[in-house]
Amino acid sequence: MTRLSGKHREWLAGYLFVLPDALGLALFIALPAAMALFVSVYSFDAFGSFTFVGATHYRRMLVDPLFWTSLRVTVTFAVTLVPLLYVTGLGLALLVQRTNLYNAIMRSMLFAPQMVSLVVIGLVWQLLVVDKIGILPQMLVAVGIEPVSFLGDPRFALLTVTLVCIWFLMGFYMLVFLGGLHDIPQEYYEAAQLDGAGRIARFWYITLPLLRPTSFFVLLVSTVSAVAGAHAFDLVYVMTKGGPANATSLLMMYIYQQAFQFGDFGYASAMSAVLVAMLAVLSGLFFLLTRGGRFQYA
Repeated sequence: MTRLSGKHREWLAGYLFVLPDALGLALFIALPAAMALFVSVYSFDAFGSFTFVGATHYRRMLVDPLFWTSLRVTVTFAVTLVPLLYVTGLGLALLVQRTNLYNAIMRSMLFAPQMVSLVVIGLVWQLLVVDKIGILPQMLVAVGIEPVSFLGDPRFALLTVTLVCIWFLMGFYMLVFLGGLHDIPQEYYEAAQLDGAGRIARFWYITLPLLRPTSFFVLLVSTVSAVAGAHAFDLVYVMTKGGPANATSLLMMYIYQQAFQFGDFGYASAMSAVLVAMLAVLSGLFFLLTRGGRFQYA
């Protein structure tokens, strides 16, 4: 029996470690995506009959006002959520960066929402902000402020869902930034401090540049999850179901409605295919512009 060299054993070990994730991606991501692409060119119903319609569903998207409304809401949601998550996660990581008992407790408290189901989170926050009987509207009335319909007013519904998402996710991204901060050698800060650099200068010229790989990961993952993540559907479905007046109808919500409420699986699959293509292009641009988070410019 031929013995493998050390290099080949390392390759084999690496492939074996990657294999479970690769199988999961193939079975639960690649295969459903291929099936959605297949169904998107057919008129498919829940009874199993289907008819080839070609690009009809894609042409329908071009003239569907609700599709464009959902796309606009999704872009607004992502553009608002991603920068706020970045700032919040990094700010919290800087606040609890030092290792002590107080910071350990604070980290646990900030990460605690991640341990609870998104459905439960949505139900709790719905009870907190629902009109008339919610705790927050009652607090506004108690101090003499006109109550705000956080979920019933199209002006505030999307912002309310966005803030709940930030509250839910900020602990996770705090931990990601903490990992990046702990990888920065302390010698850099000590040398800068000896040279007279203040806190702002050290943050601007040391912390931010050396956090570029972490920042790349946070921006990429938070953008993808804002468009197609669990919170982009679960929280919206529980709290608003896309209302009021489609103000929180993200594209994921509209796809669900077309597929499982109206039974139009072909059209829903076509929108899913477009969504996947958009995310692939967006991810490719992220990698192209940042060189995978290295931010090295010629």
